[in-house]
Amino acid sequence: MSNDPTPREREQGPMAAPATASQTPSHPAVGEISVETLKDKVSEDVESVTGAVRQGADMAIEKVKGTVSQQKSFVANQVGGIATVLEKVGSELEGSDQSEIGRYARQMGKSVQRIAKDLEGKDLGAVATMAEDFGRKQPLAFLGAAALAGLAASRFLTARANRSTKVGLGEASERTITKEGHPNG
Repeated sequence: MSNDPTPREREQGPMAAPATASQTPSHPAVGEISVETLKDKVSEDVESVTGAVRQGADMAIEKVKGTVSQQKSFVANQVGGIATVLEKVGSELEGSDQSEIGRYARQMGKSVQRIAKDLEGKDLGAVATMAEDFGRKQPLAFLGAAALAGLAASRFLTARANRSTKVGLGEASERTITKEGHPNG
């Protein structure tokens, strides 16, 4: 095969030759989107979504900080209550034949009371650091406070579960009474 133009190609001239990939125009035709335009649009969309996610995350973080602050105050009050109980138990034991144990309990109570006061006004990271330091300096007091906190949490959850059961039983007994006030059954 030769590269000679056909008679028809000769009539149309060199302008009518089919375009090759290297001869395509660099600008898009009307109605077509270039790759660069598409890249720019995707980039803008990604930036927009990223900004929205950041804003949502910032709002969530602020809400969590507020909740943590409220819970921290509650915990500080509870720890203060535990400290008071420890001090009272220590004082009572000191007056009995177990004065040595009473002295340790009272000292533990004073240490826990200091921690409760320190908890107020600290951020969460500082509270965690304080707990670690206290555990290293006063391991016995830390274990005692942890045991008491576990006991208090257990009693709280048990009392809450019992209250939920009683409410559930109350609702069930109401369902078994007819309109006339006579029990169904």
